[in-house]
Amino acid sequence: MKVTVLGGGNWGTTVASLVARRHDAMIWARNSAVVEEINKDHRNSAYLAGFDLNPKLKATDDFEQAVRHAELLIMGVPTGAVRETSANTRKLIRPWIPVVSLAKGFEQGSLLRMTEVIREELPNHPVAALTGPNIAREVMAGQAAASVVATPDLAVARALQQVLSSGLFRVYSNEDVIGCELGGALKNVVAIACGMAEGLGVGDNTRALVMTRGLAELMRLGVAMGGQATTFAGLAGMGDLIATCLSPASRNRSVGEKLGRGMSVAEITGGMTMVAEGLKTAVTTHELAQRYQQDLPIHETIYGVVTGSVDPTEAYRGLGPTPGHENEPG
Repeated sequence: MKVTVLGGGNWGTTVASLVARRHDAMIWARNSAVVEEINKDHRNSAYLAGFDLNPKLKATDDFEQAVRHAELLIMGVPTGAVRETSANTRKLIRPWIPVVSLAKGFEQGSLLRMTEVIREELPNHPVAALTGPNIAREVMAGQAAASVVATPDLAVARALQQVLSSGLFRVYSNEDVIGCELGGALKNVVAIACGMAEGLGVGDNTRALVMTRGLAELMRLGVAMGGQATTFAGLAGMGDLIATCLSPASRNRSVGEKLGRGMSVAEITGGMTMVAEGLKTAVTTHELAQRYQQDLPIHETIYGVVTGSVDPTEAYRGLGPTPGHENEPG
């Protein structure tokens, strides 16, 4: 199968390199230097320094060439670029070609999930989300990992599993697209909270509290939005949450650590080459919680930190349950 990955970041590059083991894979990147390095040296030092890519992976900065190549199109751009990129493919992509989203977050303003955005721009194409506990550098190092391809069409899911599974990277299927996408997006906010705990030097008890209650909050909102509770106990929910909260390689956890050490959001983002989606998702989650009338104290506290109304050093005083909501579970 001819597979194209749009986006030359760390996860898009990782997925492209995995797929290239058994398929004709091409990656599109805006930066011509990245394209040249992938083609000549089989590396992407800007995002995956120290790792060799599959030598069969091809790269291009020609968007039309990349899209017309695809029998499967994988959208690996940040959330803020998904709509524009999807729209730009409309006149180039072949009919009925499946589209897989790698981005974990929401569109600002509309509050749409990424598969919803893609479906609006490409209405006659099957759309799926690939999500789970996937730290790119660990996958590139050959360590065992698993992900979930979420789509309501099980025939499409089975076909995508065959293409995306590779070696020790196993792909499961799930019909609950809403739950899978919400788990992947909302856990980034909890990861910022856990990172702040690290930066502030609080104990493991506090981190356990934040992760556990954070999972309960994202499950509560997810179910209110139409997701299935069982999804949040799986790879796309708890699995992704654990990896993102605990891994030093997690961008969102790193943002939280720096906030806990006294850096401002502007200082942190000014020095980043990759996007930490949790900063934007914190604002979106605040809006979704209001829309669906859900009480999410941890997410609300991180929203306050991100928007400047809460001092990170005081944040952990507000991470407990709101009176009247102290019962477990949920």
